[in-house]
Amino acid sequence: MLQKVKLFDSHCHLDDAKLAKDLAAVLERAAQNGLVGMATIGCDLRSSLFALHLAEKYPQVTCAVGVHPSDCGDLDEKAFVELAELAAAPEARAVGEIGLDYYWDNVPREVQRKWFVEQIHLAKDLHKPIVIHDREAHGDLFNIVRQEKAGEFGGIMHCFSGSWELAKEALRMNFYISIAGPVTYKNARQLPEVVKNCPLDRLLIETDSPYLTPEPRRGKTNEPANVFFVAEKVAALRGMEIEKIGEITTANARKFYGLSDE
Repeated sequence: MLQKVKLFDSHCHLDDAKLAKDLAAVLERAAQNGLVGMATIGCDLRSSLFALHLAEKYPQVTCAVGVHPSDCGDLDEKAFVELAELAAAPEARAVGEIGLDYYWDNVPREVQRKWFVEQIHLAKDLHKPIVIHDREAHGDLFNIVRQEKAGEFGGIMHCFSGSWELAKEALRMNFYISIAGPVTYKNARQLPEVVKNCPLDRLLIETDSPYLTPEPRRGKTNEPANVFFVAEKVAALRGMEIEKIGEITTANARKFYGLSDE
């Protein structure tokens, strides 16, 4: 059955040592599990540069570049110029992941907000979409997104964890809703409602690997191949065949990242 399913992991971190140390095997397992594409996402300058390198080297890999809110404490004007140069590369299909993280809260919130806004401006200057990280910061983040009209060129609410009401607000602002491994967890309360109600043309799936490993692989390092289990759960919640969910979410990912159809 795996040969019939075509999947696209809309958000992973191939630069992470857990994946990068055996990247050839990671990509091979992804192909065996039906993946026709994946987006590796930058979190700082180093990972963004690595993401660009992978996108240039592997046809099945695309990328976004950006600085994660938990890493933006090291950003200054000079580093931002470097980031802007990376973001301007044609292989950089989006700016991300950017946003706010009030869970770890290891960077002052006003610093997070400053660089979130600056990276939104960068994306708009480049006419590129954004990939948003939002953890326990819904209020401030959505206020900024509204004020800055951040969805002008499109965006993804990556690893969405909010309510259906919040998802509806994101959809109104031109964002895709990306579902990750937590949808497979027994304690997933809000996500099933989001999955059941999200318009199919605005739905994406991801692993966020090497984090958030889905069932039944929990306890092991996550990798793009495991997006199959996310697709399987989404299909069950929607009452659809996994092949159809794969087809739809792959088309959505290709559209978002500006990739041509196969």
